[in-house]
Amino acid sequence: MEKYPSSPSPEESGDAPVAAVSVLADEQRRRLYTIARRARRPVTREETAAAAGISVKLAAFHLDKLVAAGLLRARYENPGGTPRVGRKPKVYEPTDADIRVSIPERRPDVIAEILIDAVLTESPGEGARAAALRTARQRGEDLGAAERTRVRPGRLGPERSISTAETMLEQYGFEPDRQAPTRMRLLNCPFHAQAARSPELVCGINHAFLCGFLNGLQATGVAAVLAPRAGQCCVELREPSRGGTGGDGTTEGDCGREAP
Repeated sequence: MEKYPSSPSPEESGDAPVAAVSVLADEQRRRLYTIARRARRPVTREETAAAAGISVKLAAFHLDKLVAAGLLRARYENPGGTPRVGRKPKVYEPTDADIRVSIPERRPDVIAEILIDAVLTESPGEGARAAALRTARQRGEDLGAAERTRVRPGRLGPERSISTAETMLEQYGFEPDRQAPTRMRLLNCPFHAQAARSPELVCGINHAFLCGFLNGLQATGVAAVLAPRAGQCCVELREPSRGGTGGDGTTEGDCGREAP
């Protein structure tokens, strides 16, 4: 039997925002980050130290911690582009990091991007729902194909399909739970708030997205199955049953043809 992969790294599992927030828990570090953001230009260690009322050595320590967390970027250049004699000073400026922490994890950005793309690509007579499902499936396929290119897994049977999908599901906040070699429940719905407002539409988008992912991954012998449960994701990954209905009465749905 295949050995299940080890737990993803913090970067793979989506814990990077939590790590960034923990770096900002220090009051002086948070103040230096605010100074760098408000400057609207690269700042030196000396400038931030003076603004914060601390030593240059201490400012450098905290600024480099912020760089390591991905909140600031650093390089050597003359402030303002003015040539100076000697070594260029180290300057800092904010990255484009957008830090948001939610426990359990929520991903409204994914739904928003799918719906925007659906509106922009909707063809005459297609309908909004059909466009959203088509776009969700295509986004999933692109993601699955990219993951396949990254890991180069070769032929994927049911067990390896589940294992290969697990990292992506963790990254997107689904909280995958490997209940059997070929069965994985998704304990969290990253689109919970949106699903509460329109469960049929959002669950359909989620199902199409995960169906597309498996297709792009070229997974065989495993399907994205509609299996809604209170407080969990509406989809699970498992081997398809012959009759299209699971032993618990859930409906598998048709990944090939999403209803408009």
